Formats: sequence, structure tokens, C-alpha cells
Amino acid sequence: MSVQTFTVTVEPLGAEIECREDQTVLDACLREGIWLPHACTHGTCGTCKAQVLDGQLDLGDASPYALLDSERDEGAALICVAKPKGDVTIEGEVDAEEGVDVHPVRDYSGVVEALDDAAPNVRRLLIRLSEPLAFNPGQYVQLNLPGGGENRPYSVASTPADGTLLELHVKRTTDGAATDGWIFKDLVIGHEVSLSGPYGRFSFRPARTQPILLLASGTGLAPMKSIVKHIAETGADHAVVLYHGVPTADDLYEHEWLETFATEHDWLDYRPALSRAEHNGRTGRVPAQLIEDFPRAAGNVAYICGSPEFVTDTMKALMKARLFPRDIYREDFFDTADRAAGTNVVRSPLIRR
Repeated sequence: MSVQTFTVTVEPLGAEIECREDQTVLDACLREGIWLPHACTHGTCGTCKAQVLDGQLDLGDASPYALLDSERDEGAALICVAKPKGDVTIEGEVDAEEGVDVHPVRDYSGVVEALDDAAPNVRRLLIRLSEPLAFNPGQYVQLNLPGGGENRPYSVASTPADGTLLELHVKRTTDGAATDGWIFKDLVIGHEVSLSGPYGRFSFRPARTQPILLLASGTGLAPMKSIVKHIAETGADHAVVLYHGVPTADDLYEHEWLETFATEHDWLDYRPALSRAEHNGRTGRVPAQLIEDFPRAAGNVAYICGSPEFVTDTMKALMKARLFPRDIYREDFFDTADRAAGTNVVRSPLIRR
């Protein structure tokens, strides 16, 4: 049975694109270079919410917390999971920002070149692609699980300088289909994998000249590593303070590399943050340390990446220190537990994701 293709009109651009009935509207838009807001790409966060002006969409697996019944009744949809039932017209917040390159989403295949345990529950994965991926530092890819039908988002820790070699940091999720069921179980060097990308509004803004605060928890370090390496490779003139929050020293990964990198690049100040007291040194979560170190953060630009709870708490700390949403970029890492719990982020047109 053949798959039908429909026309999606995107307002206010008036652009018409083709979208298969088994394809999400967001995917079709991104592949045509129409950059609409998105973050989780799994119907959890609500960032991609758009209005249906004409026609009908299958709303898919949109979280009832991210897309309320009242919003559904009014014609709203989460286009990261919505698929067309026929020709349809939507109105979205077309995402265009001066100085930020737009790279259309494409499909890629590659081979696992390296695989190692960076921390007890974090695996570092290097994939050699058959053709280079163009992306902005901070963006992510969707890694396809074996068997087809499912994928998982992972931020890229490498830089665009060599788009054929992707570095991903994967946090283990108990009973997770992608982790316990594959990456931490059967995946080995030499295996072929497939993925698509790049995705996400969260990326380095080279035009912003203010000092930079990079605030990460857990594997939220991945896009921050991409950003600091990119700054070094391009010779950009930025002063950077990088916080990496984890529970214990055993969970602290890339520590030696970052210490050495910071020694070699005097513009980088690396500050690991351990939340559990287990040594005589400084202890505390990133938000708490941030308030101590930056009672006034105005004049900086901040990038936050980690769990929704971490991002929310760090946002509060920054705003208390007088750094406001126009100077903050964020990436919330959602997992299946967040979806089941109905975790959602408070949307603001000024908060860059």
C-alpha cells in the first residue's frame, strides 16, 4: 500500500512543503530548511506548539500536560508528533536569528568507531558517518534504535570542524530501550547505526560577545564540550566559565580533559560542582554555587543544559542574579520518566531553547 503525501502550508511564510502521512509536520519542515521552534521532539515539552488554520492533523502521542484538552479544541498541535490527514495549513513561530546558520535535517548512516564508559552510568560513543553532518555547536541528533520505529535524541559533543565524526554522551536509563536494551547491552565497535539531524534551537551564538556561562548537569556537558572546543578551533574571543554538576566524584567525567584544556586556554574557567559532601573541597549544586560566585550575573550570556529540574533551578538562580531570559539559552533533557510524570517547561517567548 502506497503512502500518501499531502501539502502543508506554513504561515506566515506562505511556504508549501510536501509531507507524507507517516511523517511529522516538524520533520517535513526541518528537512526543507523551515526552522520552527522545537526542543524534545517527542511531544513532551510544548515548544513546537502551532495553530492549525485549515485541515486536520493526527495529534499523535502529544503529552496531555504539554497540549491541554482546551488547546486541542482550539486547534493547537505539537507538530513534532502531529501528522497530516490531508492538506493542511499551520501557523507557527518561524525561528530565524541573525548570525545563526540553518542546516536542513537529513538522514545519515555510520559505523561505531569507539565506545567506552566515561562514568559509571555514562557511555561515550564515537560514530564515523559516511558523509559529513553540518550543525551548530550545541545541537543534537536523533539516533535510530534497531528495528526501526523508535529514536532517541542525543546532543553532539564534537564540533562541526569534522562533521564525519560524531561524539555522543549517553546516560543510562533503567530498563531504557535505547540504553539497557541496546547501547549498554549489545552495541559494539563496528556496528552500523543510522541517525538524523541536526535538531534544536539550543546552539552557540557566535555574534554574542558577552562573557559566557556554561551551566551543565550530567550529560548536559556534551553540548558544552562542543561549544568550548568550537571556540578554541575558531579563535573566537570569549571568556567562558563552565560549571559541571554531578552527585559525586565518580560521576564526574571529562574532568581531566577539561582541567588540561582550561590550563591550555586561559579564557576557560572550569568549575566542577559535586552536590554530595564527600571531600574537603567545595560542595553544592550548580545553582547554589552560581549564586555565590555571581551575585550579579548581568552582562553575561548563559547556556543551560540538563534535567528539567536542573534547568528550572538554574534559571531561577540566574534571574535572581539579574540575568534575564533574553540572555539565556536552555536545553531540557527529557526522558520517559519525565513524560510519565507530566514534566513540562514554562514557555516564554524570551527563553531561547
